[in-house]
Amino acid sequence: MRRQFGVWSAVACCVLLVSSAQADWPQWRGAARDGKADAQGLKLNWEAKAPQHVWTVEGMGEGYASMAIVGGRIYTTGNQSDGQAVTCVSAENGEKIWSTPLTDKKPKHGYEGSRCTPTIDGDRLYVVTSNGQISCLRTGNGEIVWARDFQDFGGKMMSGWGFSESPLVDGDWVLCTPGGSDAMIVALNKQTGEEVWRSAVPELGDAGKDGAGYSSIVISHGAGVKQYITLVGRGVIGVRAEDGKYLWGYNKVANGTANIPTPIPIGDYVFASSGYGTGACLLKLEASGSGVEATEEYFLDAKTFQNHHGGMILDGDYIYAGHQHNKGFPICLEWKTGEVKWGGNIRPEGKGSAAITYVDGQIIFRYQDGLIALISASPEGYALNGTFTPEFQEKESWSHPVVVDGKLYLREQNKLMCYQL
Repeated sequence: MRRQFGVWSAVACCVLLVSSAQADWPQWRGAARDGKADAQGLKLNWEAKAPQHVWTVEGMGEGYASMAIVGGRIYTTGNQSDGQAVTCVSAENGEKIWSTPLTDKKPKHGYEGSRCTPTIDGDRLYVVTSNGQISCLRTGNGEIVWARDFQDFGGKMMSGWGFSESPLVDGDWVLCTPGGSDAMIVALNKQTGEEVWRSAVPELGDAGKDGAGYSSIVISHGAGVKQYITLVGRGVIGVRAEDGKYLWGYNKVANGTANIPTPIPIGDYVFASSGYGTGACLLKLEASGSGVEATEEYFLDAKTFQNHHGGMILDGDYIYAGHQHNKGFPICLEWKTGEVKWGGNIRPEGKGSAAITYVDGQIIFRYQDGLIALISASPEGYALNGTFTPEFQEKESWSHPVVVDGKLYLREQNKLMCYQL
């Protein structure tokens, strides 16, 4: 019995450690890059009472970046007086811990300000500035360890709104998308910044434009091959994780203005969408010789579904998102068939595109005009469970909401707000 008890104690400790790690939000769209908070038992409903405002602080800088939250610290990026910077504050009260400028001056592009959510990996942090520089910093004090300029890789954006990617840390590497002709994606040694490999992507088709998109890389094991998938200027692509070899590409989902949403890998499938009147697709990945082939299962036209920006969330057999270009109309799709279960024509309380986050069976829709809506993540039908307006709103509320430890964090340009859920 003593041995059995010891085994179960060890298992319990492992579970507790995993649960603790999952409670953090270490990168873009959370631990799994799926937009889902690890929170249970909140049973949110705002119809009678809105979340309680806890605090608001200034000092985040100008920008649209979301946040990473690890170990009681919040990390974000923004344009400060001395350039684009990474700023670290306390998750308890918003008190500034450190701020480190990464550029000599504010990068110039449309909708000035930062875009990148920092990626936290142990005692290091990785970030891409909107003028195309990837940097590694120490999380403890903000000291810069190394930096690489995307010009080293012939970096190029598909259009003029600044690099928006949040880098991916995978094992010993950190990955990013400079968008160069022979270096669309690069893998760097995360300790030193030295190049491991670069991935050249051939011509995919006429839709879209050359260069990087506004998306971020996700991992897939489709067709039994580990690969990195992202949405670039000419469409969605997959490259072999081992060496960066180009595997497949799909051009039809690209538009010529801005390809933004992060694709969703689902086993041997990939779901992707873009706005500006484009649409969405489901691709099936199958082994082909020494590589992988992507075959279109279906394509949804823009009237059926298009996600401008703000992201899409997979929950079970269904995808939830904001539909229509710059509209954010709530919608639920069955991913296997592309069938609309509900929505797409339900005019929301808020205006503009919606940045969304999943929390315990509900989805928080943050609209461009600042309004926050709570909508059930259920295919049974549309259910709005309340709305509230945060105490501060400025410009476009595009920063994705983050939920950690029962608190909702909202970045709004230079200010950061905290609400108790």
